[in-house]
Amino acid sequence: MSLQQLAADLLLAVKRREDATPLISRLARLPVGVLKANLSTDEQKKAFWINCYNAFFLHLRRDQGVEKPTIYRNQLCRIAGQDFSLDEIEHGILRRYRAKRGAGFLPNLFTPRHIRKLAVDRIDFRIHFALNCGAISCPPIAFYTPEQIDQQLEIATTSFLENDTWFEPEKNEVHFSRLGLWYLGDFGGPHGIRKIVQHYLKVGQPSSQIIFNDYNWEENLDNFVDYQLSTI
Repeated sequence: MSLQQLAADLLLAVKRREDATPLISRLARLPVGVLKANLSTDEQKKAFWINCYNAFFLHLRRDQGVEKPTIYRNQLCRIAGQDFSLDEIEHGILRRYRAKRGAGFLPNLFTPRHIRKLAVDRIDFRIHFALNCGAISCPPIAFYTPEQIDQQLEIATTSFLENDTWFEPEKNEVHFSRLGLWYLGDFGGPHGIRKIVQHYLKVGQPSSQIIFNDYNWEENLDNFVDYQLSTI
């Protein structure tokens, strides 16, 4: 079984509320070098780590009852003989060791060496529309594959924006997810957000004021969606 398939099978088992222990154990026992050897492109890295993040979060929160902020900070995800925290997966690997509270502009100077080696080469703002932390305002969970991840992230981004973003022409205001404020640098700053909205929704102006929506932290687990490109 490939590394990608193992991550996808783990997510599928969690989705179906099946016993995920055998898959978690198998993922933990993989040889140490398997991650670097099998995750050489950003497409491979994004698909694998997004699936792992969503699977482990839901397993830890729903099935193990781990509370916040422990669920993010503690190294509770053992993969290929190494222990990772959800924060390390999101901010260290998928956001290329950006500081969690640096609005996407500041690097985390204390990122461990092995995390740096596993990180993506380029930050892709669309991952914010794929990672799920169990809140109502989070994007739904989907299955991602390296071969189709660009199309899948495009669909995820369009779907999220269509449901969470709107334009008020009389006020020239773009109302955008608070994710844009927390990770402003990932989105290319205010100018980048305006360009994203214009590209995906065909609304807004270069001069539009950006209003960041409140984030609903009420818990909403088992929020899955099928983007129809997945082979799962």
